[in-house]
This record gives sequence, C-alpha cells and structure tokens, in this order.
Amino acid sequence: MSVKLFDPLTLGGIRLPNRITISPMCQYASRDGLVAPWHQQHVGSLALGGAGLLVMEASAVLPEGRITPADLGIWNSDQEAALAKLLREIRTYAPEQRFGIQLAHAGRKAGSDVPWRGGTQLRPDQGGWTTVAPSPIPFAPEHRPPVELDQAGIHRIREAFVLAARRALCAGFDAIELHAAHGYLLHSFCSPLSNQRQDAYGGSFANRIRIVLEIASALRLVWPRDKILGARITGSDWHEDGFTPEDAARLGQELAAIGVDYITVSSGAIRPDIRVPIGPGYQVPLAAKVKQAVGDRTMVQAVGMLVTAEQAEQVLAEGHADLIAVARAYLDNLRWGQHAADALGVPPAWHVRHERAGARLWPGAELKRG
Repeated sequence: MSVKLFDPLTLGGIRLPNRITISPMCQYASRDGLVAPWHQQHVGSLALGGAGLLVMEASAVLPEGRITPADLGIWNSDQEAALAKLLREIRTYAPEQRFGIQLAHAGRKAGSDVPWRGGTQLRPDQGGWTTVAPSPIPFAPEHRPPVELDQAGIHRIREAFVLAARRALCAGFDAIELHAAHGYLLHSFCSPLSNQRQDAYGGSFANRIRIVLEIASALRLVWPRDKILGARITGSDWHEDGFTPEDAARLGQELAAIGVDYITVSSGAIRPDIRVPIGPGYQVPLAAKVKQAVGDRTMVQAVGMLVTAEQAEQVLAEGHADLIAVARAYLDNLRWGQHAADALGVPPAWHVRHERAGARLWPGAELKRG
C-alpha cells in the first residue's frame, strides 16, 4: 500500500519528492526588507527538514505593503541580491531542496508593530505609514481608515507584483505564491465585509475577485511554466455576510483556468471580531470544497493545525487535498518530514550528516522521541 504523503508530485515542470510543503511563516527579522542572519539559520534549518517544497515568508512587493517595518521585502535590487545569496549558500548543503517565496501586500493591515509587542497599528511618528484598501474601512476600530485605492493605485500594485515575480526568478526561486488570504490586500478586495466599492473592483463576486485574477494572470505571463505558480486564498471569512466556501470554490476554478499550479486554502483574519473555530484540521473541509470544484485541473493544498503524519496522510488518502502545508509543527520539530516518513513506514531522507539520527543507526530512537 502506497503512502500518499510521500508520493512524488510534479508541479509546473518541477518534480517534488513528496507532498509536504513548509508553509510561509513571517519572521519579522528584516531591516529595510532585507534578509537578516536570522533567515540563514531559519530557512537553512528548515531546508534540511525533508519537505518537498519550502516557501519563504510573506514578502512585500512594496514598502507600504509590509505588515510591519520588520517584514521581508522584494521590491528592490538589494533585496533580490540578498535573497539570491541566501539561496546560493543554502543550496551548498541542501541542493535538492525546492524553494518558493510568497508575494504579498498587507493592505489595511500594514504598518503594524511586531506581534510580540502587541501588533497594534503604528502611528507615523512610531514608524507606521498610510495604508491602502479597496474601501476606507479600518481593519479594527482603533486603526486609522485606509486610503481607498483608485484605478492608478490598483495598476501600480499589479505591476509591483509582476516586478517582484521577476526579481524572484532572478534570485533563483523555484516557486512563487500569490498571497490572497488572511485579511491582507487581495483578500480584502474579495470579501464583501471589507469591499464596498461600486466600480469594476466591487459589488458583484466577479468584480470583487477581479484584482486577484488580474494579478494571477499577469504572474502567469512572466513566471515560467517549468516553475511553480501557487496562490493562497481564503476558504471562508467565517461570517454569514463574508466570503464563503462556495465563493472559494468559484475563485479556485478561475485560478485553475489561468493556469495556477496549486491553491492553498486558508481562512479567517478579515476582521478581528470574528470568531474562527480553530482546531485540528479545521480548514480541511474548505480545501476539500475547492478540490471538488477544480478536480484535476490544479492541485489543492490543505493547511492549518495539521500536526501529525497520520493527520496529513488521512487528508490526502481521502482525496480532500493533493498537498499538505505544515508551519508551526516544523518550528517545533525541524525534522518533521523525516519523522513523518518514519511514522508512516517510509525510509526517511536524512542529510548525510544527520543520518545518525535515523532509527537504523540510533536503536530505540522512537522511545527517545517520545
């Protein structure tokens, strides 16, 4: 009996050895959007963790698109060069690892403090800045209203995503992931809770998702077909008047028609007062809804509180998704991929310098890990 989690998969023209993705995780370790020493140890450690694809954190396509002043960026040549150097160095010891980067704009949630200092929106005298959104509706009551984007502003942001994709290509990434979830700019266009426009980018469902499809189409034109183009969307706002699982299924079909290679289905974060029923695998039904809609036209990735190998395998075996994205479990266990293989009876792919951690050369290892 085959183990789905460790079945190889080809996305774009790239063969992945398994269905495990390390999900983007914001580190808030940058200055001026540049790679920091923290990224070397963080990404470098994860690169030895046995995942097929490792996607680096949300990286702003414009300075004002950063969640915090400490976000990674990809809007200038210095950032591109630093990212290229990081990948070159990590590939000296992890040559088979495939790397992606998430392209993002935080919209009305931008200009905030780092989470461990409360994450509140910063005033300009504290290092914050004016934010933009589809409508002048603040994310939280204590936030300043964002500036409503006009057509020129939307065009500028679309071009910034394209330029960021070109920089990612030059830096040597194997994949890019368009961030259209978590209440950030593109998701805020999609949701009727944050988009009250009356022009071509608001009102109807087709208008609200227009900016996502325009940017995805533009990325598809500049990103090579032999590399991986992904998108992260919301599967639900968890509000009866918000973006629904049915909306996510329709958006997934549109993205599949454009030629996106995979769709990660996340949820929530459009408004701070909405309660999200977080629990093990809580977003899997949302991924399953999108998977049912897109069929084999594109791959679907489940994410969110997927912690064990058995959980991940069940999601794939039941056909709810094609890939599994793991984040916090990897922070807790940097060798999650090898331990998942071991748990499912598959020979783990240890780096040669770490082979002694394998059960064959460490008798009783399964007891020690407990």
